[in-house]
Amino acid sequence: MTYQRFTEKYKRTFFVPSPKRKRKMPLLEFTSKGIYCAAADVYLDPWKKVSKALITHGHSDHARWGHQQYITHHDNVPIIRHRLGKIVVTGKAYGESFTINGVRFSFHPAGHVPGSSQIRVEHRGEIWVFTGDYKLDNDGISTPFEAVRCHSFITECTFGLPVFDWQAPERVHHEINTWWATNQTQGLTSLLMGYSLGKAQRLLKHLDPNIGKIFTHGATEKMTDVLRSQIDFPETHLIHRDTEKKEITGQLVLAPPAVMGSAWIKKLGKLSTGYASGWMAFRGARRRRAVDKAFVLSDHADWKGLLQAIEATGCENVITTHGYTDIFAQYLREKGWNARTEKTQYEAETPETVLTE
Repeated sequence: MTYQRFTEKYKRTFFVPSPKRKRKMPLLEFTSKGIYCAAADVYLDPWKKVSKALITHGHSDHARWGHQQYITHHDNVPIIRHRLGKIVVTGKAYGESFTINGVRFSFHPAGHVPGSSQIRVEHRGEIWVFTGDYKLDNDGISTPFEAVRCHSFITECTFGLPVFDWQAPERVHHEINTWWATNQTQGLTSLLMGYSLGKAQRLLKHLDPNIGKIFTHGATEKMTDVLRSQIDFPETHLIHRDTEKKEITGQLVLAPPAVMGSAWIKKLGKLSTGYASGWMAFRGARRRRAVDKAFVLSDHADWKGLLQAIEATGCENVITTHGYTDIFAQYLREKGWNARTEKTQYEAETPETVLTE
């Protein structure tokens, strides 16, 4: 079938309702408040206040304050309580089915950050999966991604271009430890930056404490403390007002990206700065943000990972939400999927925001 003929068939079967029958309401729909399941009267990762919200993970664009009730994975409960304060939240295990108004839900590993999930929704024989954010690499701190069979798959595509092709994480962690050891011989402090939830703990897990001491920024230390009951981390030392430069010299400091250009950074003395992000695959990202060392390490799936995840679901329909949505959906249509895009308020990383928190 030519692409033109497929496109015409695609438009007829996916977008245009038959004039002879009433159009069936989708199991999940995109509304001004978020992804909504009308049959259960619940929202998935809503961006406006709702009565009941199912939450995939703890990043602020997916877990927002103000909902009356939260349902999420057990491991994500302490994370969103730390970030959102006093909330009404229920934790579920991976694979545990629960029913709301006759609709069956369950959480499944997304591999994105600790406690992250995909949400499976089943009603009257129809199955949808909402991924939130995900990656296929095992990072050593998150429950690895598991493919879930479904009819319709809602996917991010933050790195939905062929240029994004991640190298083995073990190689990147070796590069980081080598960089730290080299800086130490030169009397430089190594400032390694990563988001305070997920990336920072992934970096910490694979740092070599035999090289020296690991110091942390307050935001990094607080989030890491929340996760210490779940994950075995190397020892860290919080930087406080009385910490002297001589204590830090030659050691490694783990901090969120927002410290760049702040007064806090001045207490660290002579530095070599490093940043870990998938966007560091673009040389311009490192140059524009003036970091000394770039490490290509992402908590999102690369191009091959996205395609592998979609194929493993056996789905027919794909909805792309944040990232290179139009390009990725177009490619999927050419490969035979019913694919379209939907606008959300999830915040895909961009090369211009890699140094914000």
